Amino acid sequence: MPCSGQNPLVPQPDLAATTLALVNIHSPSGAERALAEHVVETMPWEPAWRDGETLWFDASVGGRPLVVLAGHLDTVPANDNVPGRIENGAVHGLGASDMKGGLAVMIELARAWEALAPASDLDLALLFFPLEEVGLELSPLPRFFDAGLIDRAALVLVMEPTDNEVQVGCVGSINARLTWHGRSSHTARPWLGVNALDLAVAQLSGVAGLPPHDVEVEGLPFREVLSITRVAGGVADNVVPDRAEATLNFRYAPHRSPDDAEARLRELAGDSVDVYSHSPAASVAVRNPLVTRLCERAAVEVTPKQAWTPVAQFAQRGLDAVNFGPGATRYAHARDEQVEIAALERSFAALRTFLSA
Repeated sequence: MPCSGQNPLVPQPDLAATTLALVNIHSPSGAERALAEHVVETMPWEPAWRDGETLWFDASVGGRPLVVLAGHLDTVPANDNVPGRIENGAVHGLGASDMKGGLAVMIELARAWEALAPASDLDLALLFFPLEEVGLELSPLPRFFDAGLIDRAALVLVMEPTDNEVQVGCVGSINARLTWHGRSSHTARPWLGVNALDLAVAQLSGVAGLPPHDVEVEGLPFREVLSITRVAGGVADNVVPDRAEATLNFRYAPHRSPDDAEARLRELAGDSVDVYSHSPAASVAVRNPLVTRLCERAAVEVTPKQAWTPVAQFAQRGLDAVNFGPGATRYAHARDEQVEIAALERSFAALRTFLSA
């Protein structure tokens, strides 16, 4: 869904240097303290609220719609991609795409805000938080939400890697377990036992290789997919296994409620499925007038988010949230992770134009 508009040329800060400095501060999930301190030192404003590594910076003057830029501080574990470097027009290194390039854009927009604010018709706040790349149960966002600071936000822009597209909504994600119980015996006499792996194969044959199910939501195509992610069973090569276990991951479109999504999973995989984690989908905020404004002024595309991101947590809070960031999705979590300097500059220019009156 293309959006019209111009992306004017604007002066650019040294986004590559800002990104490289962030990349070179090690911050895997659970070890974000040094990066949080760097953000506090680098930001032109004092934190208005802080809880550990969760940082809220608020430059609001009041009476204007509040736009919040949000980004996570953590990365996945290193994979031969530290320290970072600048090479061939890109910043390379762990977290460059997901999402330290986005954090750099946030910081530089805050630095530019003193010049932008007098002529803007919007208020601006920034949220930095840890523990996004791990289980939802560890997320600090519910504790932040309890403070009520973000409740008046007209739009939250989560700076996830989107290739500078506005990616709306996000698919939900369910992790579930199937368990089979048989009876062990010697493999020379398997008829004396009940092979739990045979039971698993029989049930999983109805799940394996299921084609994607395409769903249109607000005119945008989402894909529902069910994957077998792990299978385990057996204790020895000469023992008929009496227990087997498999895990499934179901990604579902934003038109489903959490209850409907779990019902659909049981329809596909059987009533015995045991859901052990569930990250709900996010509503598709394509009708928000500020999303329209961003598209029209910055000439960016609107596409669906075929993954789970924290926009779902903001949506559960009743807030409109979309994904928009400079990182390239193809490099997120990759050994050769990188973000193009030109992409950083496009993201900064788009948001600067968006925030200007």
